[in-house]
Amino acid sequence: MTSRDAIGRRAARIILTDAGDRVLLLHGIDPGRPGHGYWFTVGGGLDVGETPAQGAARELHEETGLAVAPETLGVPVWREVVEFPFDGQWYRQEQEFFHLRVESWEVVPVLLSAEEARSLVGHRWWSLAELRATTERCYPAELPDLVERLVLPC
Repeated sequence: MTSRDAIGRRAARIILTDAGDRVLLLHGIDPGRPGHGYWFTVGGGLDVGETPAQGAARELHEETGLAVAPETLGVPVWREVVEFPFDGQWYRQEQEFFHLRVESWEVVPVLLSAEEARSLVGHRWWSLAELRATTERCYPAELPDLVERLVLPC
C-alpha cells in the first residue's frame, strides 16, 4: 500500500491542557504492527455533516468523558495533513487542532469504537519538559512547540 492508495479522511483533535500546563495524550498501538506504540492528542475522524468543532467535542466526550459545547473550542490553533499506515491501511488525514484548558480532569472513556477499544492502551498527562525529553513517538511532531505557545505567556 502506498500514499497513492491512501484513504482520505478529515479529523479534528484537541490539545487538552490542565492548570499545571500539562497536556493529555492517549497511548495507542497499531494492531497491524505489533509493538508500534505512540502517544497522540484526543480526537479522531469526523462524522458525515459534522464540523471540526462538533467532531472534536464529540471525540473529547467519547474518549475522556469530558463534555463541552463545540462553540467553546473557538478556532483551530493548528492544521496539518498527515499520511500514515494503520492496521494495514494507508490514510491521508486532514486535521484541525483546537485547544481547551481545564482546571483538571479524570479521564473516563464513555464510548469507544471497536477499533479504539483494541488500539487504545492508556492515557497520561505530560509536562512540556517531559514532552521535549521523551524518545517515545508523540503526534503531531510539533506538539511540544504547540503546547509551549498555548500555555506559556508571551
